[in-house]
Amino acid sequence: DLTAIRDAGTLGVQARVVSPADDLSAAAGTAVRGRTVPIPLDGHFRMGSNTKTFVATVILQLEAEGRLSLGDSVERWLPGLVRGNGNDGRAITVRHLLQHTSGLHDSVGDIEMKMRTERGYRAYRFLRMSPRKLVALSVGRRPLFSPGARWSYSNINYVLAGMIVEKATGNSWRDEVTRRIIKPLRLRETTLPGDASRLPKPHPQSYTEDAGTGRPFRATVLSLGWAGPAGEAVTTTGDLGRFWRALLGGRLLTPRQLKKMTTTVPVGAPGREFGLGMAKQRLSCGITAWSHPGGTPGFITDNAVTEDGRTSVIVSRTTYPGTQAQGQATARLIDNALCANR
Repeated sequence: DLTAIRDAGTLGVQARVVSPADDLSAAAGTAVRGRTVPIPLDGHFRMGSNTKTFVATVILQLEAEGRLSLGDSVERWLPGLVRGNGNDGRAITVRHLLQHTSGLHDSVGDIEMKMRTERGYRAYRFLRMSPRKLVALSVGRRPLFSPGARWSYSNINYVLAGMIVEKATGNSWRDEVTRRIIKPLRLRETTLPGDASRLPKPHPQSYTEDAGTGRPFRATVLSLGWAGPAGEAVTTTGDLGRFWRALLGGRLLTPRQLKKMTTTVPVGAPGREFGLGMAKQRLSCGITAWSHPGGTPGFITDNAVTEDGRTSVIVSRTTYPGTQAQGQATARLIDNALCANR
């Protein structure tokens, strides 16, 4: 399956499957374009939007402690921040943010699209921008729909969620994720680098295909601190799998909170539904799996874990944005891995 992903055009790919029976890891392709360099099986990568699942978990822990509610409005925690051009923080709840049903325009996604060319990447790779500025850019546009009316993925939802964590706790969202998740689970290779731009060693080089020319360019040195809770974290296949198994296995949330997290809305794609910071999918063998994809300039992360949290699969590719064929080959790997270990 890894060979099929490589043959579909990915420069490098690594994967890890952990089940009650075994812990398997493998890689295909090269760590450096134009050379034959093995992909490190414990190589670090930017996990992108998997960061959102960590933040959603912290929000649900805070609700269990009585420090906030999913029904709280954004206005309650961030008064006056989401207002204007038809946007109204009084009508948007914390649940809307976590489930991507707020209707807010995605200013983070706008910047990511500008980085799809080598020129844009070089212009924005060391970007410094405050959460309030990002929110202002979103609020400067009209909403896509009324809160709760439908689903549309928007990174700004989690920028706001991170700000609410800070208001509710008096600590940064990074401190709360570290204290509540990274340290208890001993995720020693998972970091929240802020504005730091270099990956820990070992790591493969990563590449983005220029949207204009189609040529790949190296995109390994990059700062995503501005995106923060929407996609900043760095990890390994081992650490990310441990997090997903602990989450679905009930080690991070009470049964009541995990049920809230796995209550879904349709997203418009066949067989796909979205909960609070995670997506639900049905595999070919009939079982349900939970996941959250992640994409940053240079890396694509795919994953899935069984409902009981016993088996996980993590896949990291080093070519962004990837092709439909690469996505289909990755989906086959995930399906085969989880169905074989059911």
